This record gives sequence, structure tokens and C-alpha cells, in this order.
Amino acid sequence: MLAHGPRSVEDLAAALDLDSSTVSHHLKRLSRVGLVSARAERPYSVSALDLDRLHVMAREHLAAEALPRLAGDADLGAADRKVLSTFLGDDRRITAFPSQQKKKYLVLVRHTLQAFEPAVVYDEAQVNERLARFNDDTARLRRSLVDFGFMRRDRDGGRYWLLEEVR
Repeated sequence: MLAHGPRSVEDLAAALDLDSSTVSHHLKRLSRVGLVSARAERPYSVSALDLDRLHVMAREHLAAEALPRLAGDADLGAADRKVLSTFLGDDRRITAFPSQQKKKYLVLVRHTLQAFEPAVVYDEAQVNERLARFNDDTARLRRSLVDFGFMRRDRDGGRYWLLEEVR
């Protein structure tokens, strides 16, 4: 509705058959990510959609290279999604390291595998750069990928690659 023009909370609530408090709650969430702004027009507060910001976010999040990341958890069950929500922040970075092996596999290995392509050899700096997206402890993440058998490295640890059967 905001795409058609600014609206007050009361107008939105009436049109959507919702309580004003529910509409306000959702508008605040949209405001936090920069999609909606509000201005006072006595006696109401009027909200407007920031179409430019929406277009930027759509380009970022719906780009071809971002789509696999968005669908990454689609094949997981509710229990696995709960584990990921426990150990990952809103930005999908690892906030804590699980001690249980199954959870460690899911969080440390499966979640970080998306950063690598099969049949590509990476030097240690490239591996660290990719793993830093998930957590600053890149050594721990790198070791986990090797220990779980999803990645191999040469003897001196300078080159890393995914095993073909991983994907």
C-alpha cells in the first residue's frame, strides 16, 4: 500500500483490518532496515516507502549470485533451522561455536561451504577472506572444513580445495 503513496498508521490498519499497534510494529521493523520513513502530519504520523532503497536492496539480495545463499536453508528441517538460528546472527555470521558434533557440522561446515566452488584451488589468504564472512576465527573454520573431510589442503597448508563429492 505504501508503494502507492504515504499513509498513516490508522489508514493502513483500517485497510488491512489490523490493530494500529500491529501496523506500527511492522512499520518500525521496516524503518530499521531503511525501507520506510515517517513524518508527523498532525494529528497523525505518516509513513512512506523509500522506493530507491527498496530497489537497491532488491538488486543486492536478488542478484543471481545471492539467490543460492537465500535458499541455502530451504532443504533443512525445523530442528536444523533452529540450530542455525541459535548459532548465527541476523547477518548470518557465526556468533558462537557449538560443542556437539552434529551441530558443529551444520554450523561450521555446511553453512560455510557456500563460500567455495568445487574444482577451484584457493590459497590460504583466499580461504581466510571467504571464511571471514562467517566469523573472525578463520583458522578454526578452516580446520573444521578439513577435519570434517569437505576440504583438502596440500602438505604446507598453502593451497585448499573442496572435494568433488561435497556438492
